[in-house]
Amino acid sequence: MTSYRSAFVPALGLALTACSPSSSRNEAEPAPVSNEEAVSVSDNAVREDVPAIVAEAHKSILRPEIVEPVPEAPPLVPLDAIVAFGTSGLTLDEEGRKVLDAALASPAFQAGGRIIVRGHSDTRGADADNLVTSRKRAEAVRAYLLAKGVAADRIDVIALGETRPIAPNAQPDGRDDPEGRAKNRRVEVSIALPPAKTTAVPAVAPAAGDRVP
Repeated sequence: MTSYRSAFVPALGLALTACSPSSSRNEAEPAPVSNEEAVSVSDNAVREDVPAIVAEAHKSILRPEIVEPVPEAPPLVPLDAIVAFGTSGLTLDEEGRKVLDAALASPAFQAGGRIIVRGHSDTRGADADNLVTSRKRAEAVRAYLLAKGVAADRIDVIALGETRPIAPNAQPDGRDDPEGRAKNRRVEVSIALPPAKTTAVPAVAPAAGDRVP
């Protein structure tokens, strides 16, 4: 009887072992992933990376250390203007005032250079009278500049009379040329550039060994 029980116990143990579920089956197996879910996960990863890529691209294009070059200012040049007195005689008309206002707003005037006002006339009348007339025209321009606040010591007035025409006073056949005479009745305004500033170089004292005894 004892030997029968001894043989039965191991057999029973083997049977129970065969009927018990495998330990690996107790662990939860991962659920299968479909193709659509895999693609969705991949797309989300790409979308999350896009802002970083774009930001990096902007950073490389718009680098803060790069400064746009400042365009150079145009070179300063003297100014020459003509104030016509063709039909106004000795009076400065509206068109002439516009010419002078533009000259006062020019960079040459703002630079502070001297202003030369040259009066002219046509050839009609005596030379002395034309010289006086040309001076009166130049003085009319000077008075306008003074009224605009220009310092008197910046203005030089020169009367040239009929000596420097810019158009013929008569036609080739000897007839009068009214248009040419009107062009010659004028005042020329020239604004020069101020003298360039020079920096004085300090004198260097000779070394002790270079001094003449």
